[in-house]
Amino acid sequence: MLFNFSSVNLINLSLCIVVLVLGYMSYKKNKNKIAIYISVAFGLFGFSHLMTLFEFGTDLESILIIIRILAYLLVIVALYKTVFKD
Repeated sequence: MLFNFSSVNLINLSLCIVVLVLGYMSYKKNKNKIAIYISVAFGLFGFSHLMTLFEFGTDLESILIIIRILAYLLVIVALYKTVFKD
C-alpha cells in the first residue's frame, strides 16, 4: 500500500474530519438531523480523500465517484430540508 502525499487531499481530509466531528457534536447537542446529514456527507468526502491518499483512487475510481455523488446528495437533502422546513 503506497501513500501518495498530496497537500490538497491531506488538507481536504483534515477539514472533512473537522466538519464530521462538529456535525456529530451538533447533532448530539441539538438533535438536529440537518447536522448529521452534513456530517455523514463530509465523512464520505473524507473517506474518498483518504482512498486517494492511499492510491486506491486509480483502481476504484467509479466507486469513489459514487461515494462523492452520495455525499453531494446528502448535502442537497440537508439544504432542501432547511429551505422547505415544515
